[in-house]
Amino acid sequence: MESWRKVWREGVEPLVSTEGLEALRHGLTNDDARLLQGATTTPPPLMCVQDWPVEAACALGYCGWVGDGLETVGEVEEFFARMCFAIDQRLGEPAGCRWFLNWFDETPRDEMRRLLLAEVARALTERRLADESEFLFDPVEGVVAA
Repeated sequence: MESWRKVWREGVEPLVSTEGLEALRHGLTNDDARLLQGATTTPPPLMCVQDWPVEAACALGYCGWVGDGLETVGEVEEFFARMCFAIDQRLGEPAGCRWFLNWFDETPRDEMRRLLLAEVARALTERRLADESEFLFDPVEGVVAA
């Protein structure tokens, strides 16, 4: 398995909210110009613009911004930093998140969108199936909560 995909599946995807994944799915499907490669946010995360509204963000930032309702450059940058730290902790590798982030930034956009969209769809399907499996079927009673 490619390094970026391993980091996505083991480090990134488990930490992103379902709303964040849905937002990313929508952004990838529609080639949202606000899904930014090569930088964390636009405007860039400088102290003088921390309170400005975000105009575009990388995949991780996009999940927090569009999916989780973050608004400012400072909020998205803080989310990005927390996510990177948590990803590295999950992987047990300092800067392990770089394998995904570098891939996202450096892969031609159409290829990145196609491959990441497949991973996002996979993750959302797994979550939906996990939610459905929380219910048991009793032939007499029908569906009953587990």
